[in-house]
Formats: sequence, C-alpha cells, structure tokens
Amino acid sequence: MQGGRPVVEVVRLGLVSYREALRLQQVYVDRHRSGPAHALLLCQHPAVYTTGIRQQPYPGPLLDRLRLLGADVHRTNRGGLITFHGPGQLVCYPVLHLGSFKKSVRWYVSELEETVISVCSRLGVEASSSPLTGVWVADNKICAIGIHCGRYVTSHGLALNCNTDMSWFDHVVPCGIVGKGVTSLSAELQRDVGVEEAVPHLLDAFRDRFNCRLTDGGGSSA
Repeated sequence: MQGGRPVVEVVRLGLVSYREALRLQQVYVDRHRSGPAHALLLCQHPAVYTTGIRQQPYPGPLLDRLRLLGADVHRTNRGGLITFHGPGQLVCYPVLHLGSFKKSVRWYVSELEETVISVCSRLGVEASSSPLTGVWVADNKICAIGIHCGRYVTSHGLALNCNTDMSWFDHVVPCGIVGKGVTSLSAELQRDVGVEEAVPHLLDAFRDRFNCRLTDGGGSSA
C-alpha cells in the first residue's frame, strides 16, 4: 500500500469461459492467504446462464432448455438468482480483502452499485439503485450484482450490459425479479456502446469509490 491507499491489480482476461473465470478467481482468492493481493478481473463470457444460492435447486428441465439455446449453464456460490452473461457484457470480478477497505458486505455491495451508477452517468445514462440489488434505469436492470464473501475476501461481482444481445434474457426471469425488464447502455443511448468504451469509465469510477490505486499487469499505476 502506498499513500495509504490499497493497490488493486487490473487483470484483463478478454473473452473467457465462465468455468475458467471461476478457476482464475480462486487463484486470486488464494493469493490473499499470504497478505493483501487485491485484483480486479475484467472479462466477457461466451453465452452462459448462471444460478446463485437459493433454497431449492432450479428444475433440471429448465436448465436443459437453456442449454438447448446454445448457452452453457453453471451453478455458483454467489448471491442472487439466475442471470445471463454473454458477449457485449462487461463482467468485473473484484477479488478484494475488505479489511483493507471496510469490513462490511452491505457497504461493499452499495459501493459496487455506486461505481456502476457513476459509469452510467459518465456515459450519459441516469441510473440508480433500489431496494432490489443491482443498478437500474427506471424499471429496467442495466447491471446485475451478485457477490460471494468468505473471510472478508470477495469474489464474483457485477455484469454491466453494454451492447449485449438482450434476447437471451427473454428465456429466464432475470435475477428472479418478476415484472421488471433489462436494458443496456446501447439501448439507452441509442448507439453502439461496446465493452472497450465502458472499461475506462469503470476503472475511473472504481478507483474513486474505493479510494485505491490501480495497477495493470505490467505494474504501471493509474
């Protein structure tokens, strides 16, 4: 840590399978065993539906139907219900030890929401949080948030719709929230907004909200 601010390594994974992203998250989680090793994993996934922790497992026929659409399906240990990840969606997995920030999961989720709200604002989209987790534009979710936290080390994270094919969401009730829709930066701005356009805004907003320094894989600071 320099200047009293935690240092967070930015890791750009590109397009990576959900299974591989889970493996890499565990690698970065394990690094915290020998001291703070904060990382921000940025990626996109091929089409995949993921399910979070809930009391009853999702019925097999539902998951089989989703696979027939050409998507992968994964059960996870994150919070939240079912959602979709795919190309055109900026997925961010912060692997942080909250002891370097604030030991509060509620605070952490709120800061993730505020980070995304700031990203949207920088791009000209008015977004907000609500009693429902995630970030919303009116009644449409633009960013899903689902995290896991064990011994104050975070994993999983957020998925911001940039120029995602939104038709994938038609086959599920996103995050189990009935009566709400989904949207994307491109849909709201009526122009193509790709992941690469959104990444610098996300990094700036994350650095501001979490009061940290960012370094890339080469070790340069931002």
